[in-house]
Amino acid sequence: MHLADILWTLLVLFFMIMYFMVFFMVVLDIFSDHTLKGWAKALWVIAILIAGPITLLVYLIVRGRSMTERRQAQVKAAEASQKAYIQQAAGTATPADQIATAKSLLDAGTINQSEFDALKAKALA
Repeated sequence: MHLADILWTLLVLFFMIMYFMVFFMVVLDIFSDHTLKGWAKALWVIAILIAGPITLLVYLIVRGRSMTERRQAQVKAAEASQKAYIQQAAGTATPADQIATAKSLLDAGTINQSEFDALKAKALA
């Protein structure tokens, strides 16, 4: 093999890996988005399967900002959940801290209203 062949192969592998990373990020975002209805999710997936690179590019342009916002909300919810777990395990969480953490989880969409009420009742008990 020549050096040019090796470099070309590495370049192709790089772009393949990049394509699959974006592909999986978009598909995961489609299915984790609770604002999209089922038919819209199905249309996005079908479009990705039929015209992959173009559809991925369109998705990133059209829904990129909301994709970022959803990811940031998931990270904040995970951080709040981790903080609450650590405080609970250490026994240092006050009821107000527990309720505030539960409220942040509710606002992020990680838990629903009934789960929030149960956590609030547990913190106040």
